[in-house]
Amino acid sequence: MKKKADPKPVLLVALGGNAMIQKGQAGTVEEQFDNLKVPMNQIAGLSRDYRVIITHGNGPQVGNLLLQQECCDTVPRLPLEILVAQTQGQIGYMIESTLDEALMAMGVNNQPLVSLISYVVVDETDKAFKSPSKPVGPAFTKEKAASLPYPTIKTPKGYRRVVVSPKPVTIVEKREIRTLIGAEFIVICCGGGGIPVVRAGRTFDGVDAVIDKDLASARLAEEVGVDLFVMATDVDGVALNFGKPDERYLTSVSLAESAKYIIDGHFSAGAMLPKVEAAMQFVGSGGKRAVITRVDRIVDAVAGTAGTEFVNH
Repeated sequence: MKKKADPKPVLLVALGGNAMIQKGQAGTVEEQFDNLKVPMNQIAGLSRDYRVIITHGNGPQVGNLLLQQECCDTVPRLPLEILVAQTQGQIGYMIESTLDEALMAMGVNNQPLVSLISYVVVDETDKAFKSPSKPVGPAFTKEKAASLPYPTIKTPKGYRRVVVSPKPVTIVEKREIRTLIGAEFIVICCGGGGIPVVRAGRTFDGVDAVIDKDLASARLAEEVGVDLFVMATDVDGVALNFGKPDERYLTSVSLAESAKYIIDGHFSAGAMLPKVEAAMQFVGSGGKRAVITRVDRIVDAVAGTAGTEFVNH
């Protein structure tokens, strides 16, 4: 009897919402589709050797939906968790269709894909509910930000609106995701960090928040047994003294070094910090590899020749 082949390892690629809208772009649908070709062409190729999970951010997109609501008073406004659900459908559709096109260009016509609406449980006592910290939407000048009716934070791209962002506790659909990956589906899930919910007896209630997608992806990676966790963003990797004359990118960093760099204030709360924390969480819990890299170097990061890799020593 022929021995059954070992299952392919599991790769999780977390795409930043900003990877879909590049600096200086208006963020039109056409621009976002065009930008998605870069990661999707790479992921299509990697799917030959890996079972793939794709997660994605939604900061620019959910922020734009908030702005659209505030421009119109004739229809009821929707809470943030509903807007997150909308972006899961919107971006999931864009990723799935772009990836399917890339697969067909390779001659692969039967690869199953699925975009999964995903809940993520948060703790209703999380202190984050009292302190908005998650940047969403477009960047503003300092002068414009001062005139806005909501809190903003300075980021490398400018001043951006901030919303409540509690820590992810568990992924509700983890069992379904494991089943789909076991059947070799490419799974698109936990969009925008997942729809934030709290337990209400045996059901769930949505909460007005946006979960960080990198932290949610790290939790997902732990819960479904990912082998390689890649966070694709708009910079080469993790840098010390980012944006300064003595800026220095790291090719490899230990958990102890990462913790020290966080204490020393090297990472912006609205940008690199949650990515570093997510990598530390995954590797610290027994995950094999976590890499932060630029969106056009995902394949190189998987090969170990690009980005910043986190090691557990």
